Amino acid sequence: MLALCLTLCLSPQSPPEEPQPRDLAALLGREPACARVLAEAGAHRLQILLAEPVPRTGGGLGLRRSALGDARQYFYPASAIKLCGAVAALQALNAHNRAHGTAHGLASVLAIEPRFAGDARIDGDASNVAGGSLTVAHALRKLFLVSDNAAYNHCLEIAGQDGVNRAMWEAGFASVRLWHRLAESRTPAENRVTRPVVLRDGAATTTLPGRDAGVRLANDLWHGLEVGTAHLADGKRIDAPMSFAEKNAILLRDLQDVLVEVVRPEIDTGRVGFAGLTVAQRAFLVQAMGEVPRESANPKYDAETHPDHHCKFVLRGVRRVVPAEHLRVYDKIGRAYGFSIENAYIEDQRTGTGFFLAIVLYTNPDGVVNDDRYAYQELADPFLDAAGETLARAVLGAASR
Repeated sequence: MLALCLTLCLSPQSPPEEPQPRDLAALLGREPACARVLAEAGAHRLQILLAEPVPRTGGGLGLRRSALGDARQYFYPASAIKLCGAVAALQALNAHNRAHGTAHGLASVLAIEPRFAGDARIDGDASNVAGGSLTVAHALRKLFLVSDNAAYNHCLEIAGQDGVNRAMWEAGFASVRLWHRLAESRTPAENRVTRPVVLRDGAATTTLPGRDAGVRLANDLWHGLEVGTAHLADGKRIDAPMSFAEKNAILLRDLQDVLVEVVRPEIDTGRVGFAGLTVAQRAFLVQAMGEVPRESANPKYDAETHPDHHCKFVLRGVRRVVPAEHLRVYDKIGRAYGFSIENAYIEDQRTGTGFFLAIVLYTNPDGVVNDDRYAYQELADPFLDAAGETLARAVLGAASR
């Protein structure tokens, strides 16, 4: 008996087994709001990625990944790609500072000069929302708190179409294809150029001249680039699908890992990551992603017109598991053309336990794209609520109740 004990004790221990993926279809299928969508997952272009931080056998942290859906089926990322723009703009400012000995950053006041017919100058001092100028920080907070489209477009003026794409490619996110500004109708040629940007810090002023900043792009990683059965163009119905061959695109796994690299950079995703961000810039981005509009002092938002879940699609569901006062959801959502996207890190601050959740869902019962009749409230929101609750309960468990 003693010999057996010594043998067992002295024998090398087998490394712990890597945790197996969760069966997301089985977990979610128990919820009626989810089962309804799962029954037609292909038609809804449904994708779900759950990533749970776990210790790695060789040390450090990795991710237990669980997936549902076709990763190569196209989805329009809408405002979810604004995180990429924010990161790229900050890295572009840092690179400019190194090259020219300047010190522009979050506190810099922005002005955007005209470039196209009909443009008006955006004056940083005149763009006052809550007693402060339009600084880089102010614009980025608007980008995250209420998903402001102009703020994202300002990021593109700073970094350029080439800068945003290359920043993501160099960080290891090869699928990124960012073609255009948001909520601003421009030709492909116009989207390849930037407006001049004026940065001011006290008496120090720098002008980033407008330039041709294009890169060669192709949405050749995806199938299903033709969406819907008909679409509206210039107010007229066209009885053919809408082509997304020259629209923004990113694989959901890359979108999720961009968030991981910003929020939890100590986790090994296998990517290069964003070494060009300073510690202070990363902390700023995380704070902005984690706040709800009513918590913001500058800019200020009314809680009735901008409720907590305004830009946090899974928040209501997760709050059924984790009390609001102990919960933080760090995310960037998107919604357009019938697509709803949530890309979130969800954390119970009592335990420090958290998980990453990315969801894509397409809801368009009439099949017509660009008619603004997308069943967001009828189908997408109940699914996102139920999925957030179900997966939070599965991952966070009894410790969060």
